[in-house]
Amino acid sequence: MALTLLGTYFLSVILLLMTPGPVVALVTHTALREGHRRAFVTVAGTNVGSLGLILMATLLLSGMITLHPLALPVVGIAGALFLAGMALQLLRSSGGPQAAASRSAGGFIAGLMTAIANPKDILFFAAFFPQFVPVTPRFALSIMLLTAIWVVLDLLILSLWILSVRRYLPQRYTRAVNRVAALFLLAVSASGLALNVPALC
Repeated sequence: MALTLLGTYFLSVILLLMTPGPVVALVTHTALREGHRRAFVTVAGTNVGSLGLILMATLLLSGMITLHPLALPVVGIAGALFLAGMALQLLRSSGGPQAAASRSAGGFIAGLMTAIANPKDILFFAAFFPQFVPVTPRFALSIMLLTAIWVVLDLLILSLWILSVRRYLPQRYTRAVNRVAALFLLAVSASGLALNVPALC
């Protein structure tokens, strides 16, 4: 086993998951507005979405499937549009308790779709993840090991985000955090469109 490569992967995943992105924005918003339980359900959805991306990367690496050159730009545009819709939903939900109750942003499906649409995760699994497959001499063992590390760290770090915002962020800042998360998602969406639309032209 290539321990140096494994350690690099471990550190890379930690840094990736700790860096704020669409998933962190959704999870922290859900924790603040809808509570721990709903936030952890959202985390379960994001984790399943990440597993889907890992499965896609594995199938590509094994040669079982090939993608059309325009597939990634199309997926990127669809993801950017989804994140824009999520951002608008978060902005509407900051109108007050009644708006928040009627327009819940969190949940398993929202987490799943946000993870699949997350440009940061798509880039990681499409370009970065394959570099760590030689961590063991056996392809299947490497994939299982890398996937297990991702799942454990993903659940742990997102859980720490949930517990931290619920414990240390005063309730009066909830609306401000909600708007910052929404604006962040809009920025990610805009950058995703800017990167992927030219590829279709």
